[in-house]
Amino acid sequence: MMIRSVLLLAICSSKGSAVAALALSGTGQGGWIKPAAPVNSNESLRKVLEESSKGASFQKRLSLLGSTGSIGTQTLEIVDACPENFSIEALSAGTNAALMAQQVIKYKPKIASMSTAQAADELRELLISKYNCQSMPAIYFGEDGILEAATAHSADTVVTGIVGAAGLKPTIEAIKQGKDIALANKETLISGGPVILPLIQKHKVNMLPADSEHSAIFQCLQGVPEGGLRRIILTASGGAFRDLTKDELFHLCKTNPAAVQAKATTHPNWDMGAKITLDSSTMMNKGLEVIEAHYLFGASYDDIDVVIHPQSIIHSMVETQDTSCIAQLGWADMRLPLLYSVSWPHRLPLPYKSLDLAEIGTLTFKKPDHAKYPCIQLAYEAGRAGGTMTCVLNAANEAANEKFRSNVGLEYLDIPRLIESAMEAHKADCKTTDVTLEDILHYDEWARQHVEELSAKRVAMQYL
Repeated sequence: MMIRSVLLLAICSSKGSAVAALALSGTGQGGWIKPAAPVNSNESLRKVLEESSKGASFQKRLSLLGSTGSIGTQTLEIVDACPENFSIEALSAGTNAALMAQQVIKYKPKIASMSTAQAADELRELLISKYNCQSMPAIYFGEDGILEAATAHSADTVVTGIVGAAGLKPTIEAIKQGKDIALANKETLISGGPVILPLIQKHKVNMLPADSEHSAIFQCLQGVPEGGLRRIILTASGGAFRDLTKDELFHLCKTNPAAVQAKATTHPNWDMGAKITLDSSTMMNKGLEVIEAHYLFGASYDDIDVVIHPQSIIHSMVETQDTSCIAQLGWADMRLPLLYSVSWPHRLPLPYKSLDLAEIGTLTFKKPDHAKYPCIQLAYEAGRAGGTMTCVLNAANEAANEKFRSNVGLEYLDIPRLIESAMEAHKADCKTTDVTLEDILHYDEWARQHVEELSAKRVAMQYL
């Protein structure tokens, strides 16, 4: 069944069309790799046909990492809407023991994990004293606890709703256990792509994108035959500063840095966490998505383009070899891509608001200004360098992002400066072959430390 609020729109690009003019045409050649997602192959087409023929009466058992965050709570809304299709086998969260206790009582997981021993103790106490829980889950904490949740024996699919590089290890262990991955953590592939891809191929699991842009591409590629993809077009809202010119933004950074900091963590379209919202304002989120798209769908960096689309209705597009463009449209609702990641290739009926193009009225597009958004170009450069460079890019961005939000005195434009510095310092050591998990973790830590030291120097200089 089709989800009513998602519209798949095929647009044939002719000379002078709006879509064709959005970005440079891709070549469809060079730099292509085997995709992490089940697309672009005869094998994936057969898999879709086999799964679809089973009908929508399927049942999946989920392990949910990051259950108390935005991704986690919205995933549980889907479980509520489709109880005949989904059950919860394991939950992991940070320190919100009160919400986790409510989730445990409602969904009855076999495993519940918290980030700290204190939070785990609080959860246990709440379940016993407040809820008189008669069916206690096994309660874990810390990194070992996340791994227990990710590898829960009875789970079919692991939803990775953890923000940042912390999702890398549990994802790897889940893949080794043969579990499908509903990927809501983009840093997993960005940092660990060279390690993750061989594991996916070895263990023959499905990596299914759960964020809006990559889900859109994934949906558009359903039915596209092997060799049919020519180009990927990622859409971007433009973030908090999309209505300012480069000069206006840079002037505001100089004259009113407090206003910049406040606005940078407020997204115009989406309800997201502070880290991702800040990434959206710098458009590093889109740069990271370019790298993720390369790993997920196999396209070369020359064949992945970005276009600003302020309405956030078209979530991304693909161009096929005959220059036809296929777009996926829908309201700005994260539940839709989450749903498809756990229900693929099925379409489940849900009571969401249907898309109304007449209500929207106008869809607009423009090219991103790379001088205004230097993080986009940094991401392309890291992706083309490959190997451990994308790990350094991601770790440096996470560290700079956190430093800026911590209000330690960093300027908004220090974020790309710190990332570029880390990348430049890593060039001599960048490893592009035989990359191991140990390499990824080592350079992840190195990049964070580089940003920590350099940011401290930059802040100190402001007070000299």
